[in-house]
Amino acid sequence: MTAPALHASLQLARLLQLASPTLPVGAYTYSQGLEWAVESAVIRNEADAGAWIGDLLAHGIGRYEAPLVAALMLAWAAGETGEVRRLDGEFLASRESAELRAETAQMGFSLRRLLGDLRDDSLAAVASTIADWPEVAFPTVWAGIAAAWGIEREAAVAAYLWAWAENQVMAALKAVPLGQASGQRLLAELGRRIPAIAEAALSLPEAAWSNLTPAFAIACARHETQYSRLFRS
Repeated sequence: MTAPALHASLQLARLLQLASPTLPVGAYTYSQGLEWAVESAVIRNEADAGAWIGDLLAHGIGRYEAPLVAALMLAWAAGETGEVRRLDGEFLASRESAELRAETAQMGFSLRRLLGDLRDDSLAAVASTIADWPEVAFPTVWAGIAAAWGIEREAAVAAYLWAWAENQVMAALKAVPLGQASGQRLLAELGRRIPAIAEAALSLPEAAWSNLTPAFAIACARHETQYSRLFRS
């Protein structure tokens, strides 16, 4: 295998590691409002789950977190620490509920701790930059690792979207509940949509970023006080 091919294979392996549900950040413990949507009968079956997750993918995550990750990767690669800090602060301020803010801060903390546990010298600059931050958002650390590992932005953004969608589908399997075949059908459809959403995110100017998804924000806020729940609040 040639050197470029080996490098491409390593990038793919690293990207799969970042997108894996085994990444020890606790993503599987959150449903991001989906559990409340099930409790309130907004989501009752496979079709409802597909509509809820698909709409959030296209109009929320795809129009805000995806372009944010792309911008963060550029800032990390260029060594623009001030820009990384600004984007991190913007994301933390954008969280519509206490639960959403706590989620990204907890996952960011866990991923920052993993930086040291990996013992990878290529991640030293990312680790030192955020070492003394009181808190850091999950996408900020995730984008820093992706940039340090030399992963292409389009592939990284697609993988970030896939990881989010997979976690939502896994939550739906438990909460609705749905069968494994339903989950695979949902993932196949969401996966079909991800390339176009990722491509659009790369060129979306910051002034056009948007996470205006009121029903999602309400669901997350209501989940914080839901009496009986499987997922973390």
